Amino acid sequence: MSVEEAERPTTAPRGACGRKAEEGERHPLAASATGSPRPASPGAGQGTPHLRELTGRLAELRALATAGPGEAATEAQHRRGRLTVRERLELLFDEGTFHEIETLRRHRATGFGLEDRRPHTDGVVTGWGLVEGRRVFAYAHDFRIFGGALGEAHAQKIHKVMDLAETAGAPLVSLNDGAGARIQEGISALAGYGGIFRRNVRSSGVVPQISVMLGPCAGGAAYSPSLTDFVFMVRSTSQMFVTGPDVVRAVTGEEVTHEELGGAEVHAARSGVAAFVHDDEETCLAEVRHLLTLLPANNRELPPETEPDDPVDRRCEALLDLVPAEPRRSYDIRPVIAEIVDDGDFTEVHELWAPNVVCALARLGGQTVGLVANQPSVSAGVLDIDASQKAARFVQFCDAFSIPLVTLVDVPGFLPGVDQEHGGIIRHGAKLLYAYCDATVPRVQVILRKAYGGAYIVLDSRSIGCDLSFAWPGNEIAVMGAEGAAGVVFRRRIAAADDPEATRARLVEEYRTELMHPYYAAERGLVDDVIDPADTRRVLIDALAVLRAKHRAGPARKHGNQPQ
Repeated sequence: MSVEEAERPTTAPRGACGRKAEEGERHPLAASATGSPRPASPGAGQGTPHLRELTGRLAELRALATAGPGEAATEAQHRRGRLTVRERLELLFDEGTFHEIETLRRHRATGFGLEDRRPHTDGVVTGWGLVEGRRVFAYAHDFRIFGGALGEAHAQKIHKVMDLAETAGAPLVSLNDGAGARIQEGISALAGYGGIFRRNVRSSGVVPQISVMLGPCAGGAAYSPSLTDFVFMVRSTSQMFVTGPDVVRAVTGEEVTHEELGGAEVHAARSGVAAFVHDDEETCLAEVRHLLTLLPANNRELPPETEPDDPVDRRCEALLDLVPAEPRRSYDIRPVIAEIVDDGDFTEVHELWAPNVVCALARLGGQTVGLVANQPSVSAGVLDIDASQKAARFVQFCDAFSIPLVTLVDVPGFLPGVDQEHGGIIRHGAKLLYAYCDATVPRVQVILRKAYGGAYIVLDSRSIGCDLSFAWPGNEIAVMGAEGAAGVVFRRRIAAADDPEATRARLVEEYRTELMHPYYAAERGLVDDVIDPADTRRVLIDALAVLRAKHRAGPARKHGNQPQ
């Protein structure tokens, strides 16, 4: 039997697909392996088939269903620069471990020619398998069938696998390549999306949810990825937008391409929707696999540990040269992170968006940790609206899944300016403050150089509940820099002096000596210890080991009311 024959209208009783079967139509199982007709009902006319024969026919039907709509559709998918649904699943899961469910599912909609097009799978493949030996659930759109558009049966398959992931306590990965709602099915398709959104929210903070954008994602469909923990995108082939270029042109008159409106670079660098962006699907799915190895299966388990090859007591002498002592000199925080973590390996989240703060997952002593660090090479590492949002969501994710937090502080403050104030820096900065205050996981702060003003408080200071705080010997913790502080405190003395500049310099040094010396915070118990930078790795690993069994019972409440 050909693939084309498998997609022709098939026999079904009245009510199964909304119409009476036409004379001569047969279900694929109603034909023998050689294609000769046989009675559809066992025992009629030619006798009951042997179980081996029935099993063979099942295997034939399953092969047709997994083959998809044919070579022409597969070639068209490849010409778009995209893999087929099963090629993607082979890359995601360990070889031979994927268990598909509802392979033979077909829609039952009628009208607009749908009754004549009832392919198996209904355009989405669902099931579970192993990723590095750990169970993961997934659903993947098949763009070759209805353009991956979602209908009632399609949605119900997704609902089923989402429910299974929650019940089994295992991560859920969605491979998105669909044209949105199946217009011919109307409100049934919209209701299907509603069921997905509700399950996204119900599973939030319960099991890790990862969305992988491998093609178009338009309209309401874009809201499911935005509700998940991480969004991956592929350059040139994946786009996300609520309203497409045609609607934008009709309403606003703006001319814009699909890529300019919702491509991977846009969402990775400007909107902040995409946490990761890659050049091809193979690399993208390999990175999804790697991310899953850092995450726990659910919120009741700790992240998986490994036996580190990197010695836990390794001294990090390079740190003494990577970070300049002069507080105004720029440097890249990424080599600092690489020097501290196991084997120099870390996974940066939202690398291209709000780059003045770095959020990353890595291992310390074999244990997964989340790192939040100011990036002095971008805007001096200042906190602004986007950086606050980025760090706040990352802190909340780590807290939800029992991932300890390490905060590396080198911050001059919050970014001043009318745009920031009118854009809501108070609200957005409060999100980061709220996230840290609410976090119950082990929290360790390291002040590398400067830590000024409200930004010092917000970045997990002792006063908002970090468990242990350490500082390097060149640290400066103060309301503001010495120059600015002296200008405010000694304004009148400087103005009245015979030599204002010399007086200013003397008073700046006096302020720095009295209130900003490296041991001022330690003397007042706001820093637990001033450490040799080369010992940072060992100190962090020891601190996290002490805090491993941390437990904090919060007040009885339904949930807090986070800043908007």
